[in-house]
Amino acid sequence: MNLNSFGTAAISDALGKTGAMDHEIKCRSANPRMAGKAFTVRIHTADILMVGKAVSECPAGKVLVIDGRGAPNTALWGDLITLAARLKKIAGVVIDGAIRDLRRIQKDALPVFARSVVPNAGGAEYVGELNVPVSCGGIPVNPDDWVVGDEDGIVVIPAARLEEVAATAKLIVAAERKIERALRAGADLGELLRYGDKIERKKNEVFLPQLSVR
Repeated sequence: MNLNSFGTAAISDALGKTGAMDHEIKCRSANPRMAGKAFTVRIHTADILMVGKAVSECPAGKVLVIDGRGAPNTALWGDLITLAARLKKIAGVVIDGAIRDLRRIQKDALPVFARSVVPNAGGAEYVGELNVPVSCGGIPVNPDDWVVGDEDGIVVIPAARLEEVAATAKLIVAAERKIERALRAGADLGELLRYGDKIERKKNEVFLPQLSVR
């Protein structure tokens, strides 16, 4: 199943307009397209000890999801670990935290998403946890949830909902392509989406004021 063929926007729609990580977590490398099961790591704030261990343990084809507690001013990732992850054939990395060595990472084919970019690196003193439930970009991520990335950002599909969400996303994409073809043939977008009918219905809706209870 090629989840990238749907795009994160359609997947988010299929999830009920949810599932997207915080907008500050952006692709910092040359390639934003990725999809794979999550391999997670939770670290101590501003500490990189478990990040290297996570790269060693992460299976090929999975997306490494690093719960860096959202700390924006200490880098947890750089160019050498990007190279190591790509050579291991990890599908991509998502970091709720900072990276450095941007000049080289920007040219790398490994999808690298992160919250910020700073020069200073973290310490290596504290033991964290591998392959446990984490929070990344405001979204809960469990091991083997599906993580999809593209130019719009990151969306997470709970493992138990994969088939349902993929089927819905497929229908959404097909509907959008149908609208696109109609537009190219000269149709009006407002008429296709019945905006006029919706506006009239809204005009006729009666809104009752909320009564405060004292």
